[in-house]
Order: sequence, then C-alpha cells, then structure tokens
Amino acid sequence: MDNIDAIVKETLGKIDFHHVNDHPNILIAARFWDDERYKAARTVYRFMRYIDDMIDDRKALTTTLTCMEKKMFTDQVNSWIDCLGLDQTRDPFSGEVMATIQRFRIPLHFFYNFARSMVYDISHNGFQTFNEFVDYAEGASNGPASVFVHLCCLEEAHGEYYLPSLNISDVARPCALFSYLVHIIRDFQKDQLNNLNYFALDILHKHDLTPEDLRQAAVTGQIPGAYRQVVREYLEIADTYRQETANELKSLAGRLKPRYMLSLQIIFHLYLKIFERIDPDRGTFTTAELNPSPEEVKISVMECIREFIEGNPALLSNEHTV
Repeated sequence: MDNIDAIVKETLGKIDFHHVNDHPNILIAARFWDDERYKAARTVYRFMRYIDDMIDDRKALTTTLTCMEKKMFTDQVNSWIDCLGLDQTRDPFSGEVMATIQRFRIPLHFFYNFARSMVYDISHNGFQTFNEFVDYAEGASNGPASVFVHLCCLEEAHGEYYLPSLNISDVARPCALFSYLVHIIRDFQKDQLNNLNYFALDILHKHDLTPEDLRQAAVTGQIPGAYRQVVREYLEIADTYRQETANELKSLAGRLKPRYMLSLQIIFHLYLKIFERIDPDRGTFTTAELNPSPEEVKISVMECIREFIEGNPALLSNEHTV
C-alpha cells in the first residue's frame, strides 16, 4: 500500500483547482480519501447543496416569500429528508443518497438538523440574536461538517464500515462554526447582493448598524467604521472556535489513518488562510479581495501538506502506510 508521499502525488493529479465549485474546501480535502469515501462525500454534499441553493436562489429574487411559497418549500425539504429513512424510492438520485447513507452508516440526525435549518431559512430573513445563529448553524454548518468528520473517522474491516467511537457532532462543531463565521465575512458582498444577511441583528444594533446599512456598503464599496467593528467582533468569536478546532485536531492525532487526518488539517488550513487575510482596519470586504484564487488555494493545500509531513516524517517511510 502506498505511503503518504505517494498518496499526495496521486491525489494532486486528480484535483482540478480551477473547476471546484460547490463546497470547494470540503471536496478538495475529501479528495485525499480513498475513492469510495470521496464518492460518498460528493453524493451527500450534492444533495445538501441542491436544497440550500433552491432556497437561496429564490431569496436572491426577493427577500420575502409568500405564504404559499413557504409552505411549498417547507413541504419539499421535509419530503426529501423523510425519504432518507425509507428502503426504496423511484428517484435515482434519492436512491443513490439513501444507499450512501446506509453503506457508510451516516446518522440521519445530521440530515434532520440540516433540514431544520433550511426550514428556518424559508421562514426567516436573518437572525435576531447571535445565539439564534449558532442554533441555526448546528444544522446548516455542523450538519455537513459532521458528515465530513464521520466519513473521516469511520472504521473499516473486511469491506464493511463501522461507527467510530466518537461523538462526531461534538468533534465537528468548532471547525464548523469557525469556517462558517469566516465564510460569512468572506461572502459579505455576494450575500448582500443576493438578499442574504447572516449577521445577527443584536450585534449589528450593538454597533448602530442595520441590514440596510450592510446592503449599502456592499453596493457602494463604502465601508462604515461600524461594520469594521462588527467584523472585529466576529473575528474574535471565530478565533475562539479556531483554538477549539486546533485542540480537537490534536485529540485525534494517532487515532485516524494519515490520509484522513491530513484531510481534516487541509480543510481547517484553507479556512485559516481566509481568516488571516481578513483585515478589519483596511479591508474592502469584496468578493475579489477575500476569495483566494485557484492558484492560491493550491498553494495553501501544498503548504498544509508540507507542514503535515514535516510534523510526521515517519509517514514517508514504507513501514508507515495509509
């Protein structure tokens, strides 16, 4: 079986950094897994992405949905999620998702939490408080993150998968919240132009800002000092989750096969590089400023791989295989 150096060389040849669109960080990191787990990740995230985009695309037209639309979208989301617990379906893609969940023993509560957040999205425009946002993030962010960590930690023997002896949601939560907070700042301009606001109203009001002020800043590029204060506060909160994520990764050291440990390090590293480029004092917070180019993403991945190997030099020997 190949060592980590061979796995890295093989995997980098499979990643097209210029054509990774939905969930790029997740799918880039997951590419370092074996092909079967990677295909499982693609299937599940395609399913989640479809539901999320369906709602966001509608809100991009107008912020307020009619009562009939709310019911229609809510029924649709609940119907799709309910199907995951069935043994059969006539829809080929739903069948693929269901087979993936069964094969990899993915807990259904990840999807139920995700659906709850999507239904919240249908009925609300933003969050009254930051705590309300954290509750929403348990499904919207920690749901997909938990699937990722589950597939990393899944134990395999004789072609069968077994549940890991970990509380997956607890392990995934710090990185899910860290990456989501970074994601919100990174996509500030794009979200505002699509009638989406993920900044909690209690924090905006604390700094004498309104959602309309954010929209104006995104359109004009004129960044008020109060928004810079909001970004500072979000970065401080994100930094707490950053430290918790680093601690969780340390706790997993030696418990996972190297390729899965590397993938966790990569996804954290990619969001960390975005976190580090956010400048609350002089930044313009545009999509162009905060979104790394494909080449920058590739450089970040290579940097993470180098740090991982330098920290685990024994993995380069043939005696330490993945």
